[in-house]
Amino acid sequence: MTTTTPRTFSHIGLSVSDLNKAVEFYRDVLGFYVIMPPTLIKQDETDIGVMCNGVFGQGWGKFRIAHLATADRIGVELFEFVGNHAPANNLQFRQIGMFHFAIQDPDVEGLLAKIVAAGGRQRIPVREYFPGNKPTTWSMLKIPSASSSSSTRTPTN
Repeated sequence: MTTTTPRTFSHIGLSVSDLNKAVEFYRDVLGFYVIMPPTLIKQDETDIGVMCNGVFGQGWGKFRIAHLATADRIGVELFEFVGNHAPANNLQFRQIGMFHFAIQDPDVEGLLAKIVAAGGRQRIPVREYFPGNKPTTWSMLKIPSASSSSSTRTPTN
C-alpha cells in the first residue's frame, strides 16, 4: 500500500451575488486580506480566458472575481457570474458539493454578532462540544452575499 502525504489546503471558490458587498464582508467583518480587488475577466484568448474556457466551457462570457486570504494563508476566491441566482433552498445539504466552511475565532459570540449585524443569519445557537476536554464551540450561520453557509468555531487544542 502506498502512503499518501497529506496536502495543504490552498483556496476555495465561492459564487456570490454581489462581489463588492462580499469583499467588504470578508474583509471588514471576518478580517480577511484582499489579495486582488474585484476584477473583470472576459472570455478572450488571454491565458486567463483560455483557462476559464477549460473550466466553464464555451460561452461563459464574463465574470468578476476577487481574491482574499485568511490569516493562515488560505485563499478565498469570490466569483460574481452574470445571471447568477440563489438556490431555491439556501442550505442544500443533500446536494453533492460544498455546503459549509468553518472560520476559527477565539471569540465565537463576538464574531457571530458582527456577522449577524452585517446581514448574516444564525441558524443554530452557539454550542460547546467536549467541555473541559477538547474545547470546540460553533454555530451554523448563513453568510450574506454568498451561496453557502459557514460554521464559526474556536480552534481545537
